[in-house]
Amino acid sequence: MTMAKVYSKALRQTIEVDRFIGKIRSTSEGPSVIFIGGIHGNEPAGVLALDRLISFVQNNKISLKGNLYALAGSLWALEHGERYHKQDLNRLWTKDRLLQIQKGEIAIEDKDTIEQIELYKCIKNIITQDEGPFYFIDLHTTSCETSPFIVMNDSLLNRRFTGLYPLPSILGIEEYLEGPVLSYINELGYVAFGFEAGQHDDKSSVDNHFAFCMLSMQFTGLIEKGEIDFEEYYNILSKNSISAQNFFEILYRYKIEPSEDFKMLPGYVNFQRIKKGEKLALSNSKSVIAETSSRIFMPLYQAKGSEGFFAIKRVSLFALKLSAVLRNMGFERLLRYLPGVSYEKQATLKVNRRIARFFTKQFFHLLGYRSIRLNEDYYLMSNREAASRTKEYEEESWFN
Repeated sequence: MTMAKVYSKALRQTIEVDRFIGKIRSTSEGPSVIFIGGIHGNEPAGVLALDRLISFVQNNKISLKGNLYALAGSLWALEHGERYHKQDLNRLWTKDRLLQIQKGEIAIEDKDTIEQIELYKCIKNIITQDEGPFYFIDLHTTSCETSPFIVMNDSLLNRRFTGLYPLPSILGIEEYLEGPVLSYINELGYVAFGFEAGQHDDKSSVDNHFAFCMLSMQFTGLIEKGEIDFEEYYNILSKNSISAQNFFEILYRYKIEPSEDFKMLPGYVNFQRIKKGEKLALSNSKSVIAETSSRIFMPLYQAKGSEGFFAIKRVSLFALKLSAVLRNMGFERLLRYLPGVSYEKQATLKVNRRIARFFTKQFFHLLGYRSIRLNEDYYLMSNREAASRTKEYEEESWFN
């Protein structure tokens, strides 16, 4: 059995884990809650917190109404303290690649592919053997200083659940990242979101992860509220949070090209306000300027990574309520009648940007669509709401 030694600079502690940091199955009916820590090897805080969580549940003989799983993402990367080997494990969960894994046709090019195959099998086995409902939570930390926050695909299913935490949520990350594990799980129709606990080597990140996991077990119904000191863990997160229970949307991303020498200017922290025209970073010694007044999100202060930073803005309560009403009405079914809009396949639109120029991306966002830019003329837009409403797609599931 493959094991990895995981070292935490924050705690000055080393633990040894395998793919299952722990699993506790109950004879009582209830949800299956799956935590994933260390999908990036330079983010050990989630793994340390999950190890503590499993021990806490077992030592305190906490009664579960369902099943608890704690998975380690990349054992190789965790052992070496690196984000990944050759490929980012959190960018590999595309449909084509998963079909190759199913058929046994995937080329083993690096350690990251081996890690993905093993993690895929674990997720598949859990979904196959358990009844559900399923909750998948991916634990992360950031290279920059930050207060904790949630990141998620924008579906009402995710919104309703993440709104329980005293934390800000970032919508629409899937529009800018190809192949994250959470998008893959969301498209299976399950609640799936990420939690960013703080900076990689900050002790509070481990504490935030632990508190978040404790609340998650209660929110999912895996444990009764009286089993834990709910107020203590709620307060740990709320006191460290900014813009609690607000939702933010990504305006744009600065993508780093493979040959680019990118360096953030020092001192930027998550959610910090920036002004249009402000100098944020250097690209091959040339200035990178803020395109609009907004807040900076996840500025890159590490050697590996392809996203230099994001810019975000707060979503108004009116827009959130309007989008919920329109989605519950099934308003998106009328989109096919708009000029320049056609259906490519179920829940996917092809939008001619020249003909449908009066309909902005924000309009489609309201209805649960997120876009991939095909070329100068077309967007391909997928509806994240559709998968969370129905299980009919399971006949074509990536697990079949």
